[in-house]
Amino acid sequence: MATTTRQVTQFGLSGGTILLSREFVPEVPVALEFNGLAYAVMMATPTDLEDFARGFALTEGLAQSVEDIADLAVVEVEKGWIARAQLTGLGIDKLTERVRTRVAESSCGLCGIENLEAVAKPLPPVAKHEAIESAAIFRALAKLRDHQPLTKATGAAHAAAFCAPDGTILHAREDVGRHNAMDKLVGALAAAGQSPSEGFILSSARCSYEIVEKAVRAGATSLVTISLPTSMAVARAEAAGLSLWCLARNDSVLKVA
Repeated sequence: MATTTRQVTQFGLSGGTILLSREFVPEVPVALEFNGLAYAVMMATPTDLEDFARGFALTEGLAQSVEDIADLAVVEVEKGWIARAQLTGLGIDKLTERVRTRVAESSCGLCGIENLEAVAKPLPPVAKHEAIESAAIFRALAKLRDHQPLTKATGAAHAAAFCAPDGTILHAREDVGRHNAMDKLVGALAAAGQSPSEGFILSSARCSYEIVEKAVRAGATSLVTISLPTSMAVARAEAAGLSLWCLARNDSVLKVA
């Protein structure tokens, strides 16, 4: 997806102005439909949308494996994009329940209790794993920029990358939304038959609890992020057994879980 170029005016401290040409990252509505049901509309960058839909279904628990996702198709419409897929397996129960609850929420404030309970629901335990080497993290960080064309062009996109144990970046995806970038990566790994437990995930985004939960549900064992995590992100990582490395810089990184 091509970026959008606009003429902008840069104002300096001295009062001078400069006319510049800047590129902007695309952001459009992407509707996700499963089994003919409208599940969600996300604001996203319209690249790798098949990966996005696939990863979203997996990290939301709508599909247990990539084999549960069939007939995946992405089409552009007048006001955005639509990604459609057919789901099988146990996840379809969650799909129909979500649709039922969403309809009820429009008329019943008490239905929010279900969402509060969902936030506290235990995550599946992470598989036992060896700690990754800090040198591998520094190696991945040094190469991450090479896998961020949208960020290079606009400075406004998030990236999620899957790295081999030695820090080699094997897959990377970008999006204006940090959650979307993670879902795209998860979908790409699933399509490639690559287990996230065979390396570590590197995210350029803020480490909120949702990023931790998506990593765990995808089957990752180690997550590295550029920023410090929230308190809930740390608690969720510890409870699941996810190795969490944060505030990753070219010369330092913190292990917080």
